[in-house]
Amino acid sequence: MPSIPPLVDMRLRPSFLHTFFGSNPGTPDFETVRWLNKRVGGRDVDHFTRSRDLPSLLAEMTAAGIGTGLMVGRSTPTVRIGNDMLAEISGRSGGRLLGVASVDPVQLGAADAVAETHRAITELGLSGLNIDAGFYAKPLKANDGRLLPLYEVCEKLGVPACVMSGPTTPDLAYNDPLAVDDVARLFPKLSIICCHGFYPRIADMIAIAFRNENVIVSPDMYTWAPGGRLYLEAVNGFMQDQFLFGSSYPFRPMKQGVSDLMAAGLSPEVLAKVGYGTAERLFNLHPAASSAKPPRSKSRGKA
Repeated sequence: MPSIPPLVDMRLRPSFLHTFFGSNPGTPDFETVRWLNKRVGGRDVDHFTRSRDLPSLLAEMTAAGIGTGLMVGRSTPTVRIGNDMLAEISGRSGGRLLGVASVDPVQLGAADAVAETHRAITELGLSGLNIDAGFYAKPLKANDGRLLPLYEVCEKLGVPACVMSGPTTPDLAYNDPLAVDDVARLFPKLSIICCHGFYPRIADMIAIAFRNENVIVSPDMYTWAPGGRLYLEAVNGFMQDQFLFGSSYPFRPMKQGVSDLMAAGLSPEVLAKVGYGTAERLFNLHPAASSAKPPRSKSRGKA
């Protein structure tokens, strides 16, 4: 089976981006990163300690077969990552790391959140917007009226909106994929990427993607959690153009994520879409150019 081009990793954040990603040994954040690696089946829970600067991170990406990584930003009361920082790191990476902006409309207010979103995309050149709906000081569902102006900006500028979800949402009542259905219908030209795939509400997430072709599912590390095979079952059918690969580094090793993807039983055609084709379309990327030598697919099945 021929190898595929270097992958696009939808969720790859350098550990040096923020202490939340394990940059400081001996801290609670560092131990949390190790703990989460264990919970999602990481076989090397200390892997993230080897890439403490940009050159070593890029080398690790190349070794894993990843050409481009999306640094999905965060702006919550506990994790603030400046959009200018994302743009600066992206520039130093030679285009191999792309930044996805983040704003906190609860903190900033509606007008300033819209202005910062516009600035981050049009002036800083970031590739989309991340919305941490359930993680703000006042938790929101994805269809909350305070978020609608942000979706509108993204739709007008032609960039994806990434909605953060999953089992680490402080109040699981806000881990609600059904709210995305409203957003998808209000903004039919907007690509909505569901980061963490609203795990463990997998069946509901798949139903929303079935109803709305502008909803893209990106479960990243939860693809390999209990029940995650249901995502892959859908990918082998109708959802093959609505799914993105993500390692979720540093919360799971990149190389292990790539290896798991190659062994997932996807046909070469579907693997090409999941691994890089759909991401290139959504983020208007040219085919990833790097010296990476991606592993060979172990799939022999058909979609």
